[in-house]
Amino acid sequence: MPFVTVQIAKGHSIEKKRQLVQAITDALVTTMGTKPEWVTVYIDEFERENWAVGGVLHVDKHGGRHVEKGV
Repeated sequence: MPFVTVQIAKGHSIEKKRQLVQAITDALVTTMGTKPEWVTVYIDEFERENWAVGGVLHVDKHGGRHVEKGV
């Protein structure tokens, strides 16, 4: 019974989250041979002000803008 946690920044649409959990579920079914109803996916969203790379908060990069492609 796979349990997957995905950590992403807040701001993604519900449709993108649907696509994400379906893709993860499909991958586990294909590679692990598990049943889709046994796959649990938990999306853990975090604020961009709580994430930094190279000593710079993500919220400070690119003027604090986040543009989701395809939305």
